[in-house]
Amino acid sequence: MPSKTKSGGKKKWQIVAAEAQAHRDSSIQEALAIEKNHLFGPLLPAQVTALDPRTIVQKLRHGELDARHVVSAFLVQAAAAQQATNCLTELLGTRALNRAAALDAYLVSDNAEKSGPLHGVPISVKSHIGIKDGHMPAGYITWWNNISPRDALVVQILERAGAIVHARTTEPQSMMQLECASNLYGVTTNPHHKHLSSGGSSGGEAALVALGGSSIGVGSDVGGSIRVPAAACGIFGLKPTAFRVPTTGWSSTPPGADPIPTVIGPMSRSIDGIEMFMSAVLAAEPWTVEPALVPLSWRSPTQLGLDNRPLRIGIALHDGTVMPHPPITRTLTELADKMKAIPGVEVIDFPLYKLDEAWAIVSSLYFTDGGKADVAAMNASGEPVLPLVEWILHENPGTKELTREELEYWLEEREEYRLEYAEQWNKTGQWDEELGKWADSVDVLIGPVAPGVATRHGTAKYWAYSAVWNLLDYPALAFPAGRACKEKDAPRKERSRKFMSEHDRTNWDLYDPDLFDGMSVGLQMVGRRFDDEKIVAVYRYLQAHGCVDEIPR
Repeated sequence: MPSKTKSGGKKKWQIVAAEAQAHRDSSIQEALAIEKNHLFGPLLPAQVTALDPRTIVQKLRHGELDARHVVSAFLVQAAAAQQATNCLTELLGTRALNRAAALDAYLVSDNAEKSGPLHGVPISVKSHIGIKDGHMPAGYITWWNNISPRDALVVQILERAGAIVHARTTEPQSMMQLECASNLYGVTTNPHHKHLSSGGSSGGEAALVALGGSSIGVGSDVGGSIRVPAAACGIFGLKPTAFRVPTTGWSSTPPGADPIPTVIGPMSRSIDGIEMFMSAVLAAEPWTVEPALVPLSWRSPTQLGLDNRPLRIGIALHDGTVMPHPPITRTLTELADKMKAIPGVEVIDFPLYKLDEAWAIVSSLYFTDGGKADVAAMNASGEPVLPLVEWILHENPGTKELTREELEYWLEEREEYRLEYAEQWNKTGQWDEELGKWADSVDVLIGPVAPGVATRHGTAKYWAYSAVWNLLDYPALAFPAGRACKEKDAPRKERSRKFMSEHDRTNWDLYDPDLFDGMSVGLQMVGRRFDDEKIVAVYRYLQAHGCVDEIPR
């Protein structure tokens, strides 16, 4: 409901925004005031925040650090990240340091050997994911006073595993932007270039994690909202298969009710952070609490059957509609060449299948009410509609109110597309007459996350490279794979090439090798449904063979 003044009238949206920002600022000041009572121990704050989450757990268990020192360092760094990028909605200083003190006491107790797998790891949370007594506006002014009565289920699980939730992060108006801008908090900028976007909708998480203000971030994804920010900011981000990670306790559509399921997933500067999150959450058997979830624990590479057999990897250079910018194409080609040199790895071309059709389907199922609920939320406060929200709601041909018959049509199209894509994937292998099934299809597919690196503000309008995997419900891991280089990625002859579409021409007009020089180039690795573990295992395999690596900034 809209905020009210004492006289009962509706507050101006600017007043509500000022309240939200004042709340954020006071939480930062309070956290830093509390933090001053804690020394950082043997490591400087920057040394602490540079540690990957697995190392943090090890050092805490061995007594080389204590949780209070770790949290203090991350609170300070989170405040610095806010100054640089405008990525925070709240710091949870009192909660985090009290939790850290309890964990430190636990380690010296008789139960120390039972400390959780995330013991002392500072974790941040996208703000529409519930924190007890916290605001959950989901980017809307009128929802500012939507207060969560309890922690979301995923937060409860993470804390039981030993994590410390210390920060909450920005998200855009409507949650349906590949940018992070709202009337509540303004624009979140890229941590490596203020004139570029941090991506969206989990852009606050990506910026905070990239700058070392959090060890693991918790984001959400319905069309690229984890992967696009991860790629833009140079970190890892996993969009899991739907109904693996619990969503109970967030501010969004009800679990299981939306035609394109929104998922919660991890973001981290380390592949360890991705795997530690998924393993810890699924070890808690959340399906016993949230019945819509699939009862499937995190599996080891041995369980996946990846050992002692060739690995087949598909490469998708473009989607036939929009050619990615030169840094993406170069990095993907270089990766393919490296993989071809690994004995036992076969690299094949895997053309993406009808992504224009995929966008027509997925964009028709995002707003089956024609965007009425979103428009009503903005009208209730009088806040202005931001440009990318205006575009997705009113300029995107797929956004229209559907009759029951039209909804059924698009749901049928969704299922038909899924069948067709499964066939395309199968055909990368061979039909085994004896077994009566397809064999030796590609294990994973690697391709662009988006048609460029981090975008200029307000220009991220091409979703097909990321949204297709939400339509198919395939898990996808965004990972840093290189950097743009103006010498290597100069336009050369590409400017005179024939464009594949008007979208292609528009995307090319956005390319500026000088502006993007040095920015992270992110790619994504995709598996079939419930192959979440496989894509992480394949990434680790490629990492072990020197094809990919974590790229510190």
